[in-house]
Amino acid sequence: MNKNEREIIMHERTYPTLILAALLLTAAGCGEDTTKEAPPPLVRTVTVGDAAASEGGYTGTVRGRYETRLAFQVGGQILSRNVNVGAHVRADDVLMVIDARDVQQQVNATNAAASAALSRYELARTERTRYEELYAAHAISEAMLDQYRTNERAAEAAYRQAVAQDTASHNALGYTNLVAGADGVISNITAEEGQVVAAGQTVMTLTQEGAREIEIAVPESRLAEISVGMPAAVALWANSAAYTGTLRELSPVPDAATRTYTARIALTDAPADLPLGMTARVHLGASVQSGAAIPLSALYQTGEQTQVYIVKDDAVHLVPVTVTAFRTNDALVTGLPQGARIVTAGVHQLHEGEKVRTK
Repeated sequence: MNKNEREIIMHERTYPTLILAALLLTAAGCGEDTTKEAPPPLVRTVTVGDAAASEGGYTGTVRGRYETRLAFQVGGQILSRNVNVGAHVRADDVLMVIDARDVQQQVNATNAAASAALSRYELARTERTRYEELYAAHAISEAMLDQYRTNERAAEAAYRQAVAQDTASHNALGYTNLVAGADGVISNITAEEGQVVAAGQTVMTLTQEGAREIEIAVPESRLAEISVGMPAAVALWANSAAYTGTLRELSPVPDAATRTYTARIALTDAPADLPLGMTARVHLGASVQSGAAIPLSALYQTGEQTQVYIVKDDAVHLVPVTVTAFRTNDALVTGLPQGARIVTAGVHQLHEGEKVRTK
């Protein structure tokens, strides 16, 4: 066997081995999973109500139509506080009590003074009667009788004055109990047990049940734009609930610290139990629109239907909405569930039911 024949035989033996090795490597490669599942897309969201725009609007707070600052009519040390902030009370409920010992001493003093004045009055009346009898018997002059008549009238006046002071002190004894003048809720407390308060010093605020209003602060630069009686649209930040109202009053003088003018919006369609202190957005003007304010980038238009993606259970779902007004940076819409979490960017790259991640 020559050299060429040996090389051909070795090549024939080696070639199948190489093919077998390549097949084994290919099979091993096919057994490995080299691809990883892509994570759900990350989307930017906002809760309805948090995206309220500021164009032409004012931030306000829900207040009661009638708010009464309660104070004792007499001074003293507070012995007990019977209510907490947020407590619902009825008319004539006792809210606070102050120490009545000093007032009781005044009652004792005026009572004694009234008794003494009564004794002097009775004595003067008896003397006047006796001297009238003496005058009738021509035993005294008319001038002397007039003197005793004058003494009686003076004693009577002193007695009436003492009785009035005694009555006032008895009334003051009742003023040691601070009572609610109407049904309502305690919205603020500024004094505690053991504190000494003066007569007329505010110790708590009672907000009466019933009508609700929105209080806003108007800067000097926009004072000329508004007037009492103009319509208003109100949207709560917490749940995007929308109401209408009118500007009921506008303070003629600014706040000394903020230099803004306090205004009150009377709500015409809000429930009487609307929680106090909630934040609201107010738009004033003849053409105000209602609805939740959302970014323009959140709107998804399909034909004539406007929709918004909301995130629920880590997936997006389309919800139809009605646009009531377009503004510079946002739109007012109705039809969104309360507290809905909406997608504000990249809505055209999503599809119904798609799983997403949120920031």
